[in-house]
Amino acid sequence: MDVTTLEALIAFTLAAGLVTVTPGLDTALVLRTAAVEGGRRAFLAGIGICAGCLAWGLIAAFGLGALLAASETAYTVLRWAGAAYLFYLGGRMVIKARSGLDGMDGGDGIEPGATPGGWLVRGFVTNILNPKVGVFYVTFLPQFVPAGADVLSFTVLLATIHALEGILWFAALIAATRPMARMLRRPGIVRALDRLTGGVLIVFGLKLLLDARRA
Repeated sequence: MDVTTLEALIAFTLAAGLVTVTPGLDTALVLRTAAVEGGRRAFLAGIGICAGCLAWGLIAAFGLGALLAASETAYTVLRWAGAAYLFYLGGRMVIKARSGLDGMDGGDGIEPGATPGGWLVRGFVTNILNPKVGVFYVTFLPQFVPAGADVLSFTVLLATIHALEGILWFAALIAATRPMARMLRRPGIVRALDRLTGGVLIVFGLKLLLDARRA
């Protein structure tokens, strides 16, 4: 029996919610940024990540994502680009791990000259250069498009729901770090968090580089 539009939306919301709260690269990046850099930066990075999800949803909706799923060359190129970016971010954190929050102004975790756009771009690029996110959207979203629905508009709606769930999840993670903010900003902990998160990014980069699967 065909599912109704409401049933499809409820099923997708629940499934996407489980995917959203599953720990991964995005969670690690937002948590580290919230603990060390401040909630504002972490939220901007989270918005960038969700914008990347929405972009992949639009790509899937317009059918361009099928190229990524079908073409080994396209997948490989994006996979190598994503791995290189993760190595770059992770390597900088490991090599240049800070001994404190020197250079922050006013103690609010904002570097002089830092722009909101920079943190949005960091989150967006981290997500958009991950081909596994693209393949996930191409294979996952169509399963929740009910018969008779406009595929383009409904797929965009699903991607928007997922992005909103991501924003809510990141907001909850950021709020959870606030009670521990003073402790998390101690020099030794800052240095450890930088190196730990940098290592996590490098591991994800290696995993992406070595994983030739398209699904």
